[in-house]
Amino acid sequence: MSSLFEINETLGEIDGQISDIFRALSNGFQKLEKIKDTNRRSRQLEELTDKMRECKGLIKEFDKEVKVGERMYSVDTNRMLNEKKQSMIKELNSYVALKKQMASSLENKRADLFDGPDGREGLGEENVQLASSMNNQELIDKGNRMMDETDEAIERSKQVVEETMKVGADTSSALKAQTEQMSKIVNELDSVRFSIKKANKLVKEIGRQIATDRCIMAMLFLIVIGVVAIIIVKLIDPDNKDIRDIPGLAPPAPARKLLWDLN
Repeated sequence: MSSLFEINETLGEIDGQISDIFRALSNGFQKLEKIKDTNRRSRQLEELTDKMRECKGLIKEFDKEVKVGERMYSVDTNRMLNEKKQSMIKELNSYVALKKQMASSLENKRADLFDGPDGREGLGEENVQLASSMNNQELIDKGNRMMDETDEAIERSKQVVEETMKVGADTSSALKAQTEQMSKIVNELDSVRFSIKKANKLVKEIGRQIATDRCIMAMLFLIVIGVVAIIIVKLIDPDNKDIRDIPGLAPPAPARKLLWDLN
């Protein structure tokens, strides 16, 4: 495998993966021979088949990689790679043949479970022997009992079907009720969401109105303070000319004289 890595790293990796699969196949077939249970043997055989399928795909990748670099390799290298590929195919075919042999043996064992020693169905032969040892009345009684058992089995099946249908109907009703309840909850959530939006809008408007009212009250307060200050100053110093007279607080104005009064 080291020589393949020196030639092409990808070829070396593929060769390593194929070698691992061949070791797993060898160990798997050895374990398969020791397994007695038919079902376990069948599962083990399926796992080995999957590994062989994977190995086949890797060999195809190996062949493609060889063809890609065929022009870059020497004649001896190409011959060595082709021999390596043929060796892989040969080993895989040997496992495929072993798998077919194991599968055929497994099918024969399964057939032996249902067949008698003469290759005929043992259960059918046993029934024939039992029927031949009975008289007509016993056969009739046996048939009646079998029919009664069949009727009872049918009745039990009907009850199971009815119970299943009832459970299905109850489940459908419960799901329908839950769906309606969920629809109501969704509608209520939509209403709550709309109410919250409306309340937020109202709060904003109230906040703006309160701010406006505060500004007006502040202005009125300042005006009142100014008026009170002017009144106090006028009361303290009535002759102060720096402050304009406030109607009702200033001293009376001198009487105006007409021109003809002067004359």
